[in-house]
Order: sequence, then C-alpha cells, then structure tokens
Amino acid sequence: MNVENLSGLQVDRADPSDWAALAKIDSVAAAGDHTRRDNIRHWCEQGAVLMARDSSGPLGYSVLEYSFFEQGFVTMLMVTPSARRRGVGARLLTAVETVCTTTKLFTSTNVSNHPMQQLLQRASWHPVGLLHGLDEGDPELFYLCPSTRLRDATATGGSGGPGESPPRAPTERSVKVSRHSALLIEPTRTRGPTSNA
Repeated sequence: MNVENLSGLQVDRADPSDWAALAKIDSVAAAGDHTRRDNIRHWCEQGAVLMARDSSGPLGYSVLEYSFFEQGFVTMLMVTPSARRRGVGARLLTAVETVCTTTKLFTSTNVSNHPMQQLLQRASWHPVGLLHGLDEGDPELFYLCPSTRLRDATATGGSGGPGESPPRAPTERSVKVSRHSALLIEPTRTRGPTSNA
C-alpha cells in the first residue's frame, strides 16, 4: 500500500445531507439505479454510513448495520473507481471494525467480486459460508472479521445477551489517517439521563 496516496484521508460518519455526493461516486447509483440511490439516502439518514474523503471530496463509503442475526454486518463497501487500489477500502474496513458494537462482524460479496475478496483476505477476514440463489450464477461468499480486530462490545455497556438489542455506536466518530500516524479515533458521546437513586 502506498502511504503517500493516503495522506489527508479522513473517515467519519456521513451526515444525512451527504447522500447525494455518495450517490455520485457509487458506480451503480451513478449508472441510474434508483433503488441504490434510495438505499444510500436511507443509510445516511440512519447514521449507518462511514465516508472516506480527502480534499477532493468523497472517495468511498461503507455501511454498517446490525440486522444480520443482531450482529454487525458490512452491507456495502464502495470506493469510487478513480480511488481504487489506493488503500481507501482498507481504511473503510478498519473504521467499520473500530466502530462495530457487537462481538461479531460479518460481510458478504459475490464470488465474481475478486477485488473485495482480496481486500478481505489481506485484512485476515475468514470465509465462513457460501449461499446460492441470491444472484443467479454468482453465489455469495460470507466472511467473518477476526474477533481480535474488534473492540469489546461490552465496553459500550451491552452484554450481548439473548433478546438484548446490540448496543449502538456513539452518534459521532471521527477517524483521521495521516501519513505519520496510525488510526486516530475520537468518539463524541452525549450524556443520557442520570439517576440519584
């Protein structure tokens, strides 16, 4: 990976207003897929999107949801074609691993998507299953993030017990990457109601 190409890259949670800019860099949405555009808007409104950007604007985004057996799931990881092979996808994946609040984090990709498979293999994610029937003739490969790469989900206050909703990440997180430092995570938490009892 060329560290020079990552200089100035910043990954943080996308605002709801960022959806249109992300739709422009998403190759599927940019080709006119209205469902993808609607999904991007919905994901941004839900606070599920981490966006990578530099001084030129958005370069990519990832979507982290908790609807896959109440575990973290990377629903989407998209890097604009002009920024591919520069480490943007790896930084987005690392950011998702950092903010995930469950003890397990999964993702999936089509068998035909060799760049995503290579990214996951370089990040030491483990293949855990294959599902036929979603996309005809192109099975879906499922991957699991090594637990050593995830922060402890109990640190956010959740036990992860049966029937308990997984804890959610703080509403704002900033991940800044510079050429002289590793990943810097700066959580911003809001105080909830307190009790004197």
